[in-house]
Amino acid sequence: MPVISLEIGKLTKEQKKEIIKNITETTAEITKIPKESFTVVIHELDDENIGIGGKDIGEIKRAYNR
Repeated sequence: MPVISLEIGKLTKEQKKEIIKNITETTAEITKIPKESFTVVIHELDDENIGIGGKDIGEIKRAYNR
């Protein structure tokens, strides 16, 4: 059973649903493995747990929203 794992920032319930559907359908189409065989795991990370260029994502978002 294939497992797809995604690490990403916080998502809405609707975004998660769409990601799971689209990733499953696309990967099943490419691999020719039935979509019922796939498990998708989403690991949500807090903005403060992701850093780019020495700043956490929370800082970067706040800078863009000024």
